[in-house]
Amino acid sequence: MDWDWSYTGDILPDLLKGLRYTIIATLAGYAIAIVLGMVWTLLRRTPFAAVNQAVRWITEFIRSTPLLVQLFFLYNVLPSWGLSLSSLTTGIIGLGLHYSTYTAEVYRAGIADVPRGQWEAATALNLPRSRVWLDVILPQAVRRVIPTLGNYLIAMFKDSPLLLAINVAELLHEAFEVGSKSLMFLEPITLVGLLFVAVSVPSSILVRRLERRYATY
Repeated sequence: MDWDWSYTGDILPDLLKGLRYTIIATLAGYAIAIVLGMVWTLLRRTPFAAVNQAVRWITEFIRSTPLLVQLFFLYNVLPSWGLSLSSLTTGIIGLGLHYSTYTAEVYRAGIADVPRGQWEAATALNLPRSRVWLDVILPQAVRRVIPTLGNYLIAMFKDSPLLLAINVAELLHEAFEVGSKSLMFLEPITLVGLLFVAVSVPSSILVRRLERRYATY
């Protein structure tokens, strides 16, 4: 099994195209995860027990089932209910929905870590509830959890090859495509690993810097 540099050069553009879709799916899914995660967290803090428990069980169910199963469900079952989405859109929603249950726990921990005195001071100042959350609690809570949220972004990026199962033209999908045509898999699969490292390592370094910056509250 000798490395073919000419073949490597020929397939690299296809793999880079797949990497582009991988990054798009990851970033769009992450945007859904951080927004929906906050929604789950705030709903868990409502005084209505029915809403609180419903959200609790929904997020627990999503978190306790494999992402791959959820992707298959969204891609194969939703069309039978009249909701047909492209494979990329389905993958983005699947990633975002799955990871939103984890970001929700991150936000919950960040809010719980806000000193009780901040709540008492806001109450003493008779601030409206919306201002208490938007101007006092959430800025402090989010600042505390930025490094952890960054770690989930990297984890989502590394889980993106699962989108291959629903025919998203992401990085691993393109590697299998070019490999199946030439019956040469050494170069494409190796390049997949290298491209993931090329993105993940700088991202990890950035997260470490954020962690050092926000480590002292």
